[in-house]
Amino acid sequence: MAEVETKEEYRDVLQSLLAILRAEDEDYEQIEDFLEEMHPQEIAHLLESLPSSDRQVVWEHVPADSEGEILVHLADDVRSAIMDRMDTDQLVAATESLDTDDLADLLPEMPRDIVQEILLSMEQQERERLRSVLSYSEDSAGGLMDLDMITVRADTNLDVVLRYLRRRGSIPESTDSLFVVDREGRFQGLLPLTVILTSDPEMSVAEVMEHDVIGIPVDMSARDVANLFERRDLITAPVIAEDGQLMGRITIDDVVDVIREEADHSLMSMAGLNEEEDMFAPVLTSTRRRSVWLAINLLTALLAAWVIGLFEATIEQLVALAVLMPVVASMGGIAGSQTLTLVIRGMALGKINPTNARTIFRKELGVGIWNGLIWAIVIASVAGFWFNSVKLSIIIAAAILINLIMAAISGAVIPLILKRMGGDPALSGSVILTTVTDVVGFFAFLGLATLFLI
Repeated sequence: MAEVETKEEYRDVLQSLLAILRAEDEDYEQIEDFLEEMHPQEIAHLLESLPSSDRQVVWEHVPADSEGEILVHLADDVRSAIMDRMDTDQLVAATESLDTDDLADLLPEMPRDIVQEILLSMEQQERERLRSVLSYSEDSAGGLMDLDMITVRADTNLDVVLRYLRRRGSIPESTDSLFVVDREGRFQGLLPLTVILTSDPEMSVAEVMEHDVIGIPVDMSARDVANLFERRDLITAPVIAEDGQLMGRITIDDVVDVIREEADHSLMSMAGLNEEEDMFAPVLTSTRRRSVWLAINLLTALLAAWVIGLFEATIEQLVALAVLMPVVASMGGIAGSQTLTLVIRGMALGKINPTNARTIFRKELGVGIWNGLIWAIVIASVAGFWFNSVKLSIIIAAAILINLIMAAISGAVIPLILKRMGGDPALSGSVILTTVTDVVGFFAFLGLATLFLI
């Protein structure tokens, strides 16, 4: 079987594997054949797509030399469940082939006694490298960086560099450049492999190296690192300390993981979910986690219901109000969500900051006013024809205009305020926005109706 390359091929593999697992006589050799041809990351994706009982059966047949890398690529919940069933020797063996940065991702989730076993099995130099990575936040450049890199000095000839590389016999994965440092280990520039191969061997590194490369600060956030790679089309980049000391490197594969995690986080957070949650987690576990978000939404819904209750007498006298209320709230919610999504995305990409936030606000306010006018006329025409009431059509037009303007203001301002307060706009922005548009929409529509219709 060839490696899985498309969603269709992956779906076929998953269906075939499930068929084997559901058969009366499970063919474990066939399962092993499936897994032997797959990349560790593909196996991780496959495990996340299986119910927990099947997942454990398949895990027992994954290639032993791929266990560590598979664990690195699993979602937190799935990884924890698998690691809980592995004994100390299995966990130590699984981590032996991992790079330092990958091992740093796993250690915080392991029991203290197993961590000690792993540290004791490492050489002193590797242990110090690992502690260096663990000292940084996992959401920073220091937490992303790989310590496995090749450094050279600027006063070295290219011929010497070539002989050194041949003597090594291999180079770290995803290496497209060597890092040039001075005697104290401070970063000076990059030496691309293509330059080494195409330049005169007698030339010095200083003559052909790239001098204008800016290092990534070790404390830069992972999101900013991803944005930097996107803007500059980077494949690899040096990570440096405040004094210019070369600390490590970040490669494009690390950044792809960050981008995917950010996308998952934004999508799942809007529903109050965790991107690391196991799809096949026990019913009670998932129920408990989601109940928190439902409770928050219930409070906001009760607030909107309270506003409606203030105008109970008005609604009893004119049933048309009850029919049209959802229209006002829905239009405001959709318009606000459009602005909210746009602003959150702009903030995530670094395109919106305090210097241009006012411009974005004015632009979205203009969109809100124009959309409010357009749809106020449309909805007023429909309501007037439906209920044969000019006054009602004017009132709902005014309510639509007010709510769409407020939706634009809220969609632009809420994520900026949440960000300044240290909150996550993707997690709570939509709930706050929905509350605002519901309350304002109901209050405007029913308030105007109370003033001019009753």
